[in-house]
Amino acid sequence: MSFEATLDCARSLDAADVLASFRERFELPHDAHGKPLIYLCGHSLGLMPRAARTLVTQELDDWGALGVLGHESARRPWIPYHENLAAGLAELTGAAPREVIAMNSLTVNLHLMLAAFYRPRGKRRKILIEAGAFPSDRHAVASHLEWHGFDAHSTLIELAPAAMEDVVSEEEIEGTLQQIGSEIALVLWPGVQYRTGQAFDLERIARAAHRKRCLVGFDLAHSIGNTELALAHCGADFAVWCSYKFLNAGPGAIGGCFIHERHLSTTPRAHLAGWWGHEAATRFLMRPEFHAAAGAPGWQISNPSILSAAPLVASLEVFLEARLARLRTKSLALTGFLEFLLERLAPDVRIITPREPRERGCQLSLRVAGGRRVLERLGAAGVVCDWREPDTLRVAPVPLYNRFEDVWRFSEQLTQVLGRAD
Repeated sequence: MSFEATLDCARSLDAADVLASFRERFELPHDAHGKPLIYLCGHSLGLMPRAARTLVTQELDDWGALGVLGHESARRPWIPYHENLAAGLAELTGAAPREVIAMNSLTVNLHLMLAAFYRPRGKRRKILIEAGAFPSDRHAVASHLEWHGFDAHSTLIELAPAAMEDVVSEEEIEGTLQQIGSEIALVLWPGVQYRTGQAFDLERIARAAHRKRCLVGFDLAHSIGNTELALAHCGADFAVWCSYKFLNAGPGAIGGCFIHERHLSTTPRAHLAGWWGHEAATRFLMRPEFHAAAGAPGWQISNPSILSAAPLVASLEVFLEARLARLRTKSLALTGFLEFLLERLAPDVRIITPREPRERGCQLSLRVAGGRRVLERLGAAGVVCDWREPDTLRVAPVPLYNRFEDVWRFSEQLTQVLGRAD
């Protein structure tokens, strides 16, 4: 695709975009005067699908009209509500519907997966993560190490980028596993690194971990709905995610888990149990024995929040219609256009996200002079992106609702902000 650093080029790209109409499916933020904002922050909170209001209202109406009877008689009965989400989540993760489940929140799910999959034996007690992992992941992992009586300082291996580099290569992960893999019980790695936007080859990481007999799980908070995934094929043992970023399910939305088929029928049971994971046919007999539901639903702990899950139903319908492969193609074009514009309009900006398209999602992370002042001035100009300490501006043109014109206007505003004298 050829680009020019002009507004006319951006508008011609939008005119040719076969996915352009999906923008109308979302509520677009405006400023106090009703002017649309340039919203490039879907990596933090996705925009609201317009259908979400309808679906949540339907649940409220059914609650009001039916009370407890809504568990069986609502338009979407509440007892099997997770079934409304299975097909969409399976499609986005490259899994079978029985391998995925929407439940809880990301970190709660991570704790549940660590309880099931972190089983230290002998000298194999370490956990490998990335240095600079999302803090919640690090907190969860460290707490499990300490819960088992280990010193997190010596059993938590944090792999940092090589000197003078911004990202960790798969070769470095493989080298670490080759060197000390016999001491590692579990590898926990992101699909996309939240600060840099680097996308990893999950199959390669899983293969390297399994060669050394390590289990491997992935945090897909910044991957699901952003990059194409093939969890069943790549060999991941488990994965967790949230739904409020690229899945557009709203603040604090229900999270999700993938558990590979090979772990779904283990005997004795290796995971923590709760009553909503009991088989539906006998759940309400209230017997003390636990009989797990088939597949990932057997890993549920509690019944899901219907009002939290309803927006995800709305969003997944949009994804299934748009198709992730097409979204990924547009995503690469959007970030390619942004990269092209920055190189020409703001050459002093350093892009720390990998330049190879397959190694990034729809986010570019920028190191800019001026720190948070740049973010504040962009905000005053109607641009919504975000900042991560100490020096990173994160920008995400999301293919479902962002245009090439949004990318051009961001680049124009950034150029003006950087050119201002203090």
